[in-house]
Amino acid sequence: MNNNHDVEPEVLSETEDYGFAVWRSMEEDGYMYHVELGGVTLHMAPEEWEEFVVLIRNASA
Repeated sequence: MNNNHDVEPEVLSETEDYGFAVWRSMEEDGYMYHVELGGVTLHMAPEEWEEFVVLIRNASA
């Protein structure tokens, strides 16, 4: 858990129509990536994030 409340999360991308967003936050052991899809938020470590990016790219090809 991030105990430094002064650090703002970095929004990497967001949509206007549906309110989807991808952002990352600095945690004690490195970045955590967060994908907000409506009422669901996925929290991923960097390795999981990289695999998720490959998954989405392959799905859109």
